[in-house]
Amino acid sequence: MINIGHIGLGRMGEFHARTLKSLPNANLYAICDLDEKKLNEISDQLEVEHRYTDFDEMIKDENIDAITIASPSHLHTQFITKALNAGKHVFSEKPLGVTVEECKKAEKAVEANPDKIFMLGFMRRFDKSYRYAKEAIDQGKIGKVYMVRSYSQDPTSAIEGAIKFGPHSGGEFLDMCVHDIDLIRWYTSAEPKQVWAIGGCYAYDEFKDWNDGDNVSALLKLDNDAMAFLFAGRTAPHGYNVETEIMGTEGILRIGSVPQANMVEILDNKGVRKEISQSFIERFGDSFKAELKEFVDCIEKNRKPEITVYDGTRVSEIAYKCKESFETGKLINI
Repeated sequence: MINIGHIGLGRMGEFHARTLKSLPNANLYAICDLDEKKLNEISDQLEVEHRYTDFDEMIKDENIDAITIASPSHLHTQFITKALNAGKHVFSEKPLGVTVEECKKAEKAVEANPDKIFMLGFMRRFDKSYRYAKEAIDQGKIGKVYMVRSYSQDPTSAIEGAIKFGPHSGGEFLDMCVHDIDLIRWYTSAEPKQVWAIGGCYAYDEFKDWNDGDNVSALLKLDNDAMAFLFAGRTAPHGYNVETEIMGTEGILRIGSVPQANMVEILDNKGVRKEISQSFIERFGDSFKAELKEFVDCIEKNRKPEITVYDGTRVSEIAYKCKESFETGKLINI
């Protein structure tokens, strides 16, 4: 049984804590959060005895084998470094860091602790549909991949949280597009070498204060001459919408091209329609659970995860080149 200390009880963090409680080979040993009221409330619900408001105090506990991090993004790198240096295995939510310099610090911490498992939360790789597409690509079922198109849209109903998070999110390309960039690299086995990005504040001018947009896009050229297009938006009126298309010389794969919460069609006096997921947890809940299960399994079996710290750094580097192009209006070499 792996004893886990968890930090962060925001929406994602609380979901991770509940997932850890449900895993048969994991023991949610301790929880840490600055909000003492919420900390006690969730800990009571999950019957977790050990509670901390200080991360440094939690990682001193020698009974803890691993740390899972779902804190605000700008704290990821320092928590990763402290936990690894304290002899803990580490799982961290994305992004690895909000600057490339922070990512490099995380790399050094991982390199200094080669006997510890480190895993980053790129959960789309654990979605059954996305994994099916990866297997089809690797088996050559669609020929040579020449284009990946990936969309990530948050619902307008979540805009208040996005604005609140805006000052320390790193911008929309880092906050939202890291998943799309990771998929592009994963599906093509290639690296972006040029990017041109555009976008703006079409509904919420608040994002201008951070040189950001509420809807942004980028066209990328890869080092094998394949193309990629990504779009991230915060103003989808219909709900949470993630879709991906992979084009090959012998076929095309589409994932989530019509967003839907389930397979039900509703027929009534308003017409025929499907309901749509309203949050990332609703859409990718099973994927989040699968990635934490993989993290615990890696610790038990002493094997390294497929997703590495270097994937986190590379995705962040590309995201910031997208942001640079967005801010300058120039074609940027990566």
